[in-house]
Amino acid sequence: MNPSAFDVVIIGAGGAGLTAAIYTARANLSTLILEKMVPGGQIVSTELVENYPGFQDGIMGAEIAQRMEAQAARYGARLDSGEVNRIFRQDGHFQIEAGGERYQARAVILAMGASFRTLGVPNEKEFTGKGVSYCATCDGAFFRGKELVVVGGGDSALQEGIFLTKFAAKVSIVHRRDKLRASPILQERALENPKIRFIWDTVIDKIEGAGKVESVLLRNVKTQALETFGTGGVFIFIGHEPNSGIAKGFVATDDHGYVIAETGYRTSVPGVFAAGEIRKGAVHQLVSACGEGCGAALALQAYLESSN
Repeated sequence: MNPSAFDVVIIGAGGAGLTAAIYTARANLSTLILEKMVPGGQIVSTELVENYPGFQDGIMGAEIAQRMEAQAARYGARLDSGEVNRIFRQDGHFQIEAGGERYQARAVILAMGASFRTLGVPNEKEFTGKGVSYCATCDGAFFRGKELVVVGGGDSALQEGIFLTKFAAKVSIVHRRDKLRASPILQERALENPKIRFIWDTVIDKIEGAGKVESVLLRNVKTQALETFGTGGVFIFIGHEPNSGIAKGFVATDDHGYVIAETGYRTSVPGVFAAGEIRKGAVHQLVSACGEGCGAALALQAYLESSN
């Protein structure tokens, strides 16, 4: 494989990666973005983004992703499709292998983001898209008039549960504890919503149905009592898993797999930076990811200038 050389290789084309590319390309640094899926990251699956500054009426998630991609391309950033399977340092440069190609870079930004955490119970994978969902704003409209189950106790679970009441006849929020982690204002809204009920101290052991979700097997974690609970859909919001497989063993990560990069978005390897949801301590919001992409790009520019 003959390496293609760039000043910067950015792994991941979500909000952080695309913003970083805008900044590095605009600074006349040859920039390559590598993305294994659709550019835009999780925001692509969000129907309407209402909390991104500058769009008072909101903007479709897919549209903002397309705009960011086009803006990066305008300044000369190149986007290649391919899953990165190896990154290492050789002869003073970083080597990135993806899609059967090898790319070379003077500096790297890790912006792979995080994926929705799954329950890992029987039939969850089989029924994904057939009643199991991880995005209420994407799929809520398909469940009009149905009784739904939401799993989780944090902000996302309550936000999405409240959103689902626009379509569902009833929403039952299943939480393994007897109190919520969500912010007080969301707790208040959920507890006051007549369409929402809570099932405390409970987990799902199995998702059941004939070709689609029809019920869940609930288990009370205190009594171990089992109950079959009828539902037309299961929405799961129990956190995220960092997409840090290639980073482990190359840069320092915490016990959960998040890349440790604090001051200046610098990782434990000089010349490698991390931004967005892959980074330990990052906030799971688009505007935050974009800010981190900017910060990492500026830090990278300073690194390259000092290395000349």
